[in-house]
Amino acid sequence: MGSVLAASSPNPPPPATGGAPAPGLTVPPGFGMPPVSPVIPPAAGQQEDGENPLPNPGAFEECHRKCKEVFPMQMEGVRLVVNKGLSNHFQVNHTVMLSTMGESTYRFGATYVGPKQTGPAEFFPVMVGDIDNSGSLNAQIIHQINSRVRSKLAFQTQQQKFVNWQGDAEFKGEDFTATVTLGNPDVLVGSGIVVTHYLQSITPSLALGGELVYHRRPGEEGTVMSLVGKYTGSNYIATLTLGSAGAHASYYHKANDQLQVGVELEASNRMQDTSMSFAYQLDVPKANLQFKGSVDSNWVVGATLEKKLLPLPLSLVLCSFLNHRKNKFQCGFGVTIG
Repeated sequence: MGSVLAASSPNPPPPATGGAPAPGLTVPPGFGMPPVSPVIPPAAGQQEDGENPLPNPGAFEECHRKCKEVFPMQMEGVRLVVNKGLSNHFQVNHTVMLSTMGESTYRFGATYVGPKQTGPAEFFPVMVGDIDNSGSLNAQIIHQINSRVRSKLAFQTQQQKFVNWQGDAEFKGEDFTATVTLGNPDVLVGSGIVVTHYLQSITPSLALGGELVYHRRPGEEGTVMSLVGKYTGSNYIATLTLGSAGAHASYYHKANDQLQVGVELEASNRMQDTSMSFAYQLDVPKANLQFKGSVDSNWVVGATLEKKLLPLPLSLVLCSFLNHRKNKFQCGFGVTIG
């Protein structure tokens, strides 16, 4: 059970990068995703004596992730998640969503974690998939080819119709990370999307990089480029993304072991809109309690409260969001077993 539970810890919602987002899959609510942490560089003994190598900056898509993890996740209706480990390498889960605003759904998911261990809590290959009551399927395969190269394949169908697939390869050097993603290629039609990421450590605290998105389909062809800078301090991370589509700035600060805060500023050239949001996360370990709250410039206030009922394998989640401008209130209640 150890490797499956370690590999299937909940992943935050797919964070949107500052530039044009790469095509991908959205993990359904309550469905666990394995952690994908940076690959450990070779031993320091391989470096020349007296040399202080720069650290690996991590992946491009993770630049704003630390800040986004502080924000509460919006949920409406009632959600029930049941996780069941069948062996050390295999786990299944059932998710039931009851909604008053949309359709109620049921999802069945499965996670397989291979025997190859590359870190304290990393095992490969990893295969994750889920299917809902309408027949829509999401699936991902992640494999660590060697100490520096990691690959991923993702597929998506919608009601028995194949709608999306993508493959990417990630190379981690001593002080840089490079990624190439190919999405929905069609040789006969001449369409597809190619996304390249590069992030380079300039100093132990500063990393600079860029994203280039090329898309093509019959009668249309275009390229979008964006640049990113990330500064990492002892207890804070400041990130700025600039591109033709707009700008995205975020600041994450860890005040202490219990309190974390995050601030985001997003400006879109296409929508001609700018928004700012603030969030905080408060952890109370002795009470097994976690509280998240947020407010933005559109006067949308949200909060989530999560309580783990140890020693039982049970956790409860309460969620509420209020849009003052539109006078809309939304709330949700979730139960996770296992």
